[in-house]
Amino acid sequence: MNHQSKLLINLSLLLSKPTGITVYANNVFPYLKSLEPTLLASQQYQDFNTYLVPDNLTPEQGTKGHLNRLLWTQFKLPKIYNQLQASLLFSPVPEAPLYSQCRSIVMVHDLIPLRFPKKTSPLTPYFKYYIPQVLKQAEHIICNSQATAQDICNFFNIPSHKITPILLAYDHEHFKPLDVNKDAVTVPYFLYIGRHDPHKNVNRIVEAFAKLKNNRDYQLWLAGPTDKRYTPKLIEQSKELGIEKQLKILDYVEYEQLPIIINQALALVFPSLWEGFGFPVLEAMGCGTPVITSNISSLPEVAGDATLLINPYNTEEITTAMEKITQDDEMRSQLKRLGLQQAKKFSWQTTGEQTLETLKQFLPC
Repeated sequence: MNHQSKLLINLSLLLSKPTGITVYANNVFPYLKSLEPTLLASQQYQDFNTYLVPDNLTPEQGTKGHLNRLLWTQFKLPKIYNQLQASLLFSPVPEAPLYSQCRSIVMVHDLIPLRFPKKTSPLTPYFKYYIPQVLKQAEHIICNSQATAQDICNFFNIPSHKITPILLAYDHEHFKPLDVNKDAVTVPYFLYIGRHDPHKNVNRIVEAFAKLKNNRDYQLWLAGPTDKRYTPKLIEQSKELGIEKQLKILDYVEYEQLPIIINQALALVFPSLWEGFGFPVLEAMGCGTPVITSNISSLPEVAGDATLLINPYNTEEITTAMEKITQDDEMRSQLKRLGLQQAKKFSWQTTGEQTLETLKQFLPC
């Protein structure tokens, strides 16, 4: 193993069921190969120096996994850093050892737990006390949108010159227009992809759908992990509005299946109250599926002028956008064309190369 590697990349939290952060890390680190980094990971990676770390440091072990990782980061990581004579640590999340000699560059995905705090969530103190400290001592911060960069400045008083926003991307081979049989879909449906947390605004999607003139002719599909705190409320709401027969809750959809249900949908409805980036919007545009999304946070940066942008707090606007999708064939094909064009602007190669350029500035020549 090459002990002279100056750069460590912390991959200790990668999951087997990829969520946004795992997708990001897996797609970016291959572009950093020219820096000859050492990966801190629980498995070997071909063509890379790997320093093996425990495999119980991920969210898959629940709160215990988070705690294990924070303790490992604080107490074990500085020793590894010194032992490998590293000069920089790159972390795909805002975590690094505090009060140590480790120089770090960290990635911030969003500050949603501060915008929408939950009283009992362990994430609230983590974002309130730990992350600001990590960001203050970091050499530099990478984030995924101008909106997140603005949040970092506003919440933590960090100067903007210390932050580089680098937009994320998606898998062009996976999310693309498919020759799916639209007639196989017995009832045309609107699709939402994501969790059921309150800031995702799913209750307003349900309400907006119920206000559709001919809603009997359509269904509303919710794809994404169910949650015992929030999903029952959505089902209750659909009953009160008399649309429970049209609401289809799919739970977690396997990655392989996603392009199919996106391609067959009338439109993706994604009126989130805040997103650091918003993968589903980009993936739907990549499939050529029309998108209805919010005119706030990072979503306009991702959507460009290729979607129907609405005020997510205004249910009427969501309903009107859905009406347009059902009535206007010409607009649907225009959204498909614009969406495919907009999605082409995003590639992991660009994200990877911009990350490489940023890290280079902080490595010894």
